[in-house]
Amino acid sequence: MLETLSTPSQLTDLQEQILAGITQEKCVQLIKDLVPTGQPGCGNSIDPEAPMAHEEDISRQVGQHLQSLGLDVEWVSAIEGRPNVVGRWNDGLPGPSLIFNDHLDTYPSCDPKEWHMSGHNPYNATLRGKYLYGRGTSDTRGNMTCQLIAIEMLRQAGVKINGELICAYTVDEERHGKAGALHLLNDYGLTADYEITAEPTSWTEGDDWGIGIALAHSGLCLVDIETTGVRSHIWRPDEGVNPVLHMAQLIETLRNTTFTHDAPQIYGPTQPSICPVKIEAGQIGEGQFTPPSCKARVWVIGLVPGMTYESIVQDMETVIAELQAKDPTFQATITQVEGETFVPASIEVSENAEHVQALSRAYQQILGKDPVLYRKNAYCDTLRFAHSGIPSITFGPGEDGWPPVNEFIDMDKVVAATKIYALFLLDFFKVQQG
Repeated sequence: MLETLSTPSQLTDLQEQILAGITQEKCVQLIKDLVPTGQPGCGNSIDPEAPMAHEEDISRQVGQHLQSLGLDVEWVSAIEGRPNVVGRWNDGLPGPSLIFNDHLDTYPSCDPKEWHMSGHNPYNATLRGKYLYGRGTSDTRGNMTCQLIAIEMLRQAGVKINGELICAYTVDEERHGKAGALHLLNDYGLTADYEITAEPTSWTEGDDWGIGIALAHSGLCLVDIETTGVRSHIWRPDEGVNPVLHMAQLIETLRNTTFTHDAPQIYGPTQPSICPVKIEAGQIGEGQFTPPSCKARVWVIGLVPGMTYESIVQDMETVIAELQAKDPTFQATITQVEGETFVPASIEVSENAEHVQALSRAYQQILGKDPVLYRKNAYCDTLRFAHSGIPSITFGPGEDGWPPVNEFIDMDKVVAATKIYALFLLDFFKVQQG
């Protein structure tokens, strides 16, 4: 159970001073400043065949912003033009170390014509009512804003912290962190006692809403599947073997397959299952013949602790073998996609961990209720920090499942999350009135 929490009426003078500086206007302006920087070059497709992102401009902007707040900043690169930002606040007082994390790359923007909520410019952050639209508002420069402004408010108040705050803002997150979080952890030697990533964890149910704390993350796996057949004329399909039909049969069977796993403490919103994203077959000009092969790219999502690449492939190969036993013409192979395309799930952080408790107390002070504790489905760098042995959680006002176009963030949630982050820092680092 969470400890007894304060109520808004119990705010100290320092807390009230810091919260008074956190306004919607201030949050909107910083998000608007961050969203267009470096775009469209920061678009980082998850497909490893696509060109990689170039995050240098946004990295410089965020790092210089931290410098302006008085933090010591380094830029750490595995690849030229893709520097990670590492900022440190250390007043030389004993206490725990904590990493604040978020990422600098974004999804590509898709077709600008679809972005009607921001004037058909995905990088023109546009406020409509309480929603701010634009690529990166929810994933995830709007969430980063909460951390940056919370730090700014404490620095303006002139407080000293007991311990060290490390801001690790990373590149390459959309492709699972090889040049980003993995480089910082494995090559640079980044570590801390605790970690929080500002990624989307908010939820809405009717008029009720909140911002969850993800104590764990599901894993993921990307594979290519190919079915092969025998070409025939479309008028005589009986003389051939159509691999497209076999692929459809395989995908449907896999969709209804229960992958081997042990039940975790907390499932994500989606349990282990497949999500096909691309199917290809045939050649232009050969439409009168069945194709010799059909290829599909398939994600296996919602992985829980204990699931491995080998266990997933074994489950798929069992399905293939069962289909072959019924139809000897059925042929299919599975290939792992190159790159960081298998990421195991993380184990749940205890709700009694110091940063979970401090964040929950701050949440209760601002929103008057306890946060939802859950497992987040999507990849974010929290997984990499968790795998390195750091108790790592995720908290941010973005929508946990934002739309592909007309991405948005709720500014009521942004302001609330910024205030929660500010009170969290005061609590976690045991800051006293100067």
